[in-house]
Amino acid sequence: MTSKQLFPEAQSSEALSPEAYCKQKTRASGSSFAYAFGFLDKNQCRAMMALYAFCREVDDIADEIEDKKEATRQISVWHDEIEYIFQGQPTHPIGHELYWAKQYFDWDKELFFEMLDGMRTDISGRAFIKESDLSLYCYRVAGVVGLLTIEIFGYQHRQSRHFATTLGNALQLTNILRDVQEDMQRGRIYLPQSERARFKVTDQDIHDGKMTENMQSLLTYYGEKTESAYQQALEQLPIEDRISLRPAIIMAAIYYAQFKRMQAFNFDIWQHSGRISSLRKIIIAWKAWRYEKKYEKSLNLEKHPLKLNF
Repeated sequence: MTSKQLFPEAQSSEALSPEAYCKQKTRASGSSFAYAFGFLDKNQCRAMMALYAFCREVDDIADEIEDKKEATRQISVWHDEIEYIFQGQPTHPIGHELYWAKQYFDWDKELFFEMLDGMRTDISGRAFIKESDLSLYCYRVAGVVGLLTIEIFGYQHRQSRHFATTLGNALQLTNILRDVQEDMQRGRIYLPQSERARFKVTDQDIHDGKMTENMQSLLTYYGEKTESAYQQALEQLPIEDRISLRPAIIMAAIYYAQFKRMQAFNFDIWQHSGRISSLRKIIIAWKAWRYEKKYEKSLNLEKHPLKLNF
C-alpha cells in the first residue's frame, strides 16, 4: 500500500523531503523539547526531530479529531506504519525519518506501540479511576518517550532508564496540572476519581474552575507528587551518564520552570497561565547548558551539583 493510500493528508507536503517535513513539524509546535535540540550533534538532532514529529502527529490525531471512530482508525494506521518502519518499508515522511534514525539508534518497536495505546486512552476519554491508571498513562505518553530519547543521547548505565521514565512522569504531571482547564474542555480529566473523591472535588468543580479549599488541596497534592518526581529523577541519574544526558537535563529545566511558575500561583490555572515565554525557555536552556558544561570541565559534584532551577 502506498503512502497516498495510507496517509492522504501527507500529499500536501510531498514537495518536502522527509527530513524537512519533520523539521517543519517540530518547529511549528513551539514545544519545550525543541529548545534542547540545538545542543545535539547533527544525527542526534535529526533523530530527535523525527521522534518528536511522530509524537506530535499522533497527539494531534487524539486531540484534534472529534470523531472517535476516525481518530481510532488513524491511530491504527500509525500502528501499521510502525510495523512497516521496522520491516524497512515506511510509507509516511515521518516513517522514512524514523526508519533512518533506527539505523543509528537502538529503538524498541514495542515502545512506539505503548505510545499509541496512550493516544487511544486520550481518544476514549475514559476517566481514570485509580492512581495506577494515571501512572500507566504517564508511562505510555511520556515515560516511553524518555526511553526512546536516551537511546539518541546515549547512556552507559541501566539506571538511566529509570531516570528517563521518572522524568517522563514528572513532565507529564506538569502538563496535566498546566492543562486541567484545556483538558476539561475536551471532556478529559486526568486526575483520578479516587483522589478527587478523597479531596471532595467534583467534575463540575473542575469545569467551573472553582478554586475552593478542596480544589486547592487536590492540586497541591499533585504538585507535591510532581516535585517529588523531579527530585527522584535527579537522584536516579547515574553520574556516568550526566554528560551524555545533558539535553534531557535542559528539557527538564524548562519544564521545571513552568512547574515552579504554577506552584507560585498555587496552581490556579483558571486565573493564570502555566506557560513561560519562548525567550524564557531560551534563557533557561542556555543557563542549564552553560552550567552543565562547567560541570563537564571540573567534574566537581560539590561545586556543580545536579539541579533544575535556573
